[in-house]
Amino acid sequence: MLRVVLDTNQFVSSVLVRQGLPAQVLDAWRRREFLLITSPFIIAEIRSTLSYPRIRRKYPLTDDDVERLVTLLEQDALVVPDELDVTGAIPADPTDDMVLACAVEGQADLIVSGDHHLLSLGEYQGIPIVTAREFLERLQTAP
Repeated sequence: MLRVVLDTNQFVSSVLVRQGLPAQVLDAWRRREFLLITSPFIIAEIRSTLSYPRIRRKYPLTDDDVERLVTLLEQDALVVPDELDVTGAIPADPTDDMVLACAVEGQADLIVSGDHHLLSLGEYQGIPIVTAREFLERLQTAP
C-alpha cells in the first residue's frame, strides 16, 4: 500500500471545495486506498488554517467540522513525531520543511501538494512530490 503525505493545502482545499481533486484524494484515503502519513505539526497547521477568520467568513465551517477532521487524522492516519530537522530545504517557506520531514520520518512513497515551493523540488530524498491530479492518476493505474 502506498504511504502518502498530504500537504496542509490538500486538507484545507478538500474541506473548502468538496468536489475538487484534493477532496477526491481524501475520499480515496477514507476508502483505504493508501496509508496517510501526517505529523502533529501538519495537524496543528490544518487546525490553525481552517480557523482563520477570512476562511470562516467565506465558508460554512464550524469548530466541530475542524475537530472532526483532526480527530479522524489522529485516529486513522499514521502520525509520526516531529523529530527530524530538515531546516533550510525550502528557504522561501520554512513551514514546508515540516512536510518534507514528515515524509522522510514516515518513509513515504509520495508527497501530494499544491504548493509551488514543494512541487518545484520535484522530489526530496527520493520521495516524489506530485499534484493531486498526478496522484489520482497513479492510484487509478496502480495494480
